[in-house]
Amino acid sequence: MNLPLRKLGFLPNAWQVNQTFADITRPEKTPQPVILATETKTLRCDLSKAAIIVIDMQNDFCHRDGWLAHIGVDVSPARKPIAPLQQLLPQIRAAGVPVIWLNWGNRHDLLNISAGLLHVYNPTGEGVGLGDALPSNGAKVLMKGSWSAAVVAELEQLPEDIQVDKYRMSGFWDTPLDSILRNLGITTILFAGVNADQCVLSTLSDANFLGYDCILVKDCTATTSPEYCWLATLYNVQQCFGFVTDSSAILTAINN
Repeated sequence: MNLPLRKLGFLPNAWQVNQTFADITRPEKTPQPVILATETKTLRCDLSKAAIIVIDMQNDFCHRDGWLAHIGVDVSPARKPIAPLQQLLPQIRAAGVPVIWLNWGNRHDLLNISAGLLHVYNPTGEGVGLGDALPSNGAKVLMKGSWSAAVVAELEQLPEDIQVDKYRMSGFWDTPLDSILRNLGITTILFAGVNADQCVLSTLSDANFLGYDCILVKDCTATTSPEYCWLATLYNVQQCFGFVTDSSAILTAINN
């Protein structure tokens, strides 16, 4: 008697099993090839193996009442990706491409945060740093579950989106991001968010080192750092780590 098979895992890294049999062939997803223009080459990509990672579009980095603004940083550049992301993400989802929100979301006890990292956010030890309450609203800086760590209200997160907390500039350090991507069969990653020269570039370069194909979405990425940091980031991505495109090119690829 043939018993029905049940799926274990997530396509394409899934088995079909019953009490006596296991099919471990891992059926592939249906390819969705598209042609994507970038600033250096035209790419043929498979959307069924692609994901977009949106990095740190959070109140502490992008809101005028957040931590960066509190320490005197002009956050208006960090808000520039909001409008193009509002246009791009619904189309990305409709094409079946996973949306991954990669955000700072520290433990409440900060036990996995070193003194060196604390120093980056509070160099004198007397200011408002990781886990400290903002004077304006009492929200704790980049604390998981706080207003500070929440994605800005202008960007909608849907139940099918994937949430990953990070604790360093690179989203691959001490997180499940790599395991999630591999379970989903992802080989190509679109990168968006802030700050381009810090958390975005650190995550993108680590993705390159791990063998992923990396594409920076230029108008969906920004930095509050000086202009030369932005230009160096674009140069390094194109020279060493991948490709640079923009949201209009992605929308053209999807719609064609």
